Amino acid sequence: MAWLGNRGTGTSGYRDYGRQSVVTAVGKHPLEASADRTFHGDADRWNPEELLLAALSECHMLSFLHVAVKRGVVVTDYTDAAEGVMAQEGDGGRFTSVTLRPVVTVTEPVDDEQLAAMHHEANQVCFIANSVNFPVHHEPRVVVAV
Repeated sequence: MAWLGNRGTGTSGYRDYGRQSVVTAVGKHPLEASADRTFHGDADRWNPEELLLAALSECHMLSFLHVAVKRGVVVTDYTDAAEGVMAQEGDGGRFTSVTLRPVVTVTEPVDDEQLAAMHHEANQVCFIANSVNFPVHHEPRVVVAV
């Protein structure tokens, strides 16, 4: 990760520097990042809060796909609209919960109880969900492919 926001005077004042950065890793495409707009960031770049939601959502998806294979459920599409709740605490804040809302398309019907059990198992094996100190809720929906 590298900060790109020095406008010539560094952090001489709160509004004197940019929040832009680039996240890099060997062999990967760079990821343009910044702070949230609330903190004078660039809305066109990923902010840390969005990255955390994305990490939780992707980890759960990959874990769920693994669970589906183990249970013989064929998934053909998966989308999620994750949302987080944050609390402001002094100059900082924290996530108090995240809700994942996956829409899973399958080739054969899956009842609500089986779907809930699969999401629970996926949550149990997701490294990211097991690393946060707030609850990760699931509001899944299943669609049977036509």
